[in-house]
Amino acid sequence: MPHAKNPLIIGNWKMNGLRKAGQALARGIVQSRKQGRAAVDLVLCPPATLLGTIGEILAGSGIFLGAQDCHQKKTGAHTGDVSADMLADIGCRFVILGHSERREGHGESDRDVAAKVVAAHAAGLIAIVCVGESAAERDAGAALDVIEAQLMASLPEGSKAEKTVIAYEPLWAIGSGRTPTADEIKVVHERIRANLGKSFGPAQAFRILYGGSVMAANAAAILSIPGVNGALIGGASLNVEAFCEIAESCG
Repeated sequence: MPHAKNPLIIGNWKMNGLRKAGQALARGIVQSRKQGRAAVDLVLCPPATLLGTIGEILAGSGIFLGAQDCHQKKTGAHTGDVSADMLADIGCRFVILGHSERREGHGESDRDVAAKVVAAHAAGLIAIVCVGESAAERDAGAALDVIEAQLMASLPEGSKAEKTVIAYEPLWAIGSGRTPTADEIKVVHERIRANLGKSFGPAQAFRILYGGSVMAANAAAILSIPGVNGALIGGASLNVEAFCEIAESCG
């Protein structure tokens, strides 16, 4: 079981990895973590085509399996979609929901995300709910208001900390090599936590992650920011050494 007090490091492989390459990556991470000292919860979120085989590799390793999305319905005529129950059935413990690449590329609204969170919770999955502002919204001084609105509309009533993780990913930082300053990250995390506390119970019980151009070179600095409980990793999660170095920086 994930430990609520441990930092949480999530590898989002996105649409990367054929079977052999994905297997090699997962095996490398499992092997490297055997020598790891940091008390950290790790999650790998491969493409849906690799969930079964990666799940087999992770079995017994202490590393959790996650998915990159789910449909809000349990069954039905939804060609190409995968339900939360299907993900749980194959061994997933986590699912990423509301990533900006889904919101922008697939037109997902906050309401859609909230419905998926309901489905994930019902299936026993931990929902990783993503929020973040665009460069234009930050430049206009609207970042905090945008993030607050996204957060409150994307979380269904009754969301609990043990089943919900928040990932703050500014859109302009994803894959760009740019990151907000430590103070900017701290301010956003404080606002998110305050909103969670007002609407969903004890704020400190929630794990709030930062995502967006997190690399081995900057991970320790980001993860040392007060209120940052882990990271959602994109490109660096496709490299065994980089991903495991990020995990060790939690120690």
